[in-house]
Amino acid sequence: MKTVRLKDGTPVPALGFGTWYLGESSQSYEKELESLQYGIENGLTLIDTAEMYGEGAAEELVGRAIRPYEREKLFLVSKVYPWNAGRDHIFTACENSLERLGTDYLDLYLLHWNGNVPYEETIECMEELIRQGKIRRWGVSNLDTDDMESLIQAGGENCQTDQVLYHLGSRGVEYDLLPWLRRHGMPLMAYSPLGHSAAIRRRIIANSAVCQAAEAHHASVYQVMLAFVLRQDNVFAVVKASSIDHVKDNLAAAELQLTPEEYVAIDAAFPAPKQKTALDML
Repeated sequence: MKTVRLKDGTPVPALGFGTWYLGESSQSYEKELESLQYGIENGLTLIDTAEMYGEGAAEELVGRAIRPYEREKLFLVSKVYPWNAGRDHIFTACENSLERLGTDYLDLYLLHWNGNVPYEETIECMEELIRQGKIRRWGVSNLDTDDMESLIQAGGENCQTDQVLYHLGSRGVEYDLLPWLRRHGMPLMAYSPLGHSAAIRRRIIANSAVCQAAEAHHASVYQVMLAFVLRQDNVFAVVKASSIDHVKDNLAAAELQLTPEEYVAIDAAFPAPKQKTALDML
């Protein structure tokens, strides 16, 4: 699998395992656990979670899944609520995430979205967590270009990435956020790369350009969607998979190379906006 480099030069897999909504159902718990472990054993060593996901249930599932594996071979990402991102709460929030995950440190800790805590305070706390050895590096999520500018002005030069919604049907980040991140040496971490609503997914999977590319590569339309997002060197993505079959599909998509002609046709069917649009969020 190809890798993408964070701002500090650390290589991370271009495809990771997302965990939103995982760990919340006793009926699907074991199946989700098997999927996570199958993914780890087949190269999905980047795992993204958050204290928000099931109010810690996803972190607990990940913690159980990673027990048999060498910690240093994994890249664990979690996220802190914006109201926990200040000095009064962030250290406890981080400790709670570490306890649920059963680990001593996070490879990457993200501010989940912008809140009322000043960036300066969050940055100071993130840097202190690094000094304490609780996290290796930090980043943000759901911040648009103007927010990123404010973050840098507040002293956030050590921010490693911005995790945002990005998929074929939501390409607004390509207008200014993605170029901004590239100029500042930060990759974009895409969540929901297979679409963030059933209506959008239906529109994409019915498109002739997407279907033709899928047929040509003996792939699914979802694999084509993921390959489209991963085509850029400074983009990596996290995808939820609740079954081993889904994990296999995602792994195959990470190796899928569309032709230039297929990219052109898909781009024409779902063009990026030519003006600034609001950042899509879930």
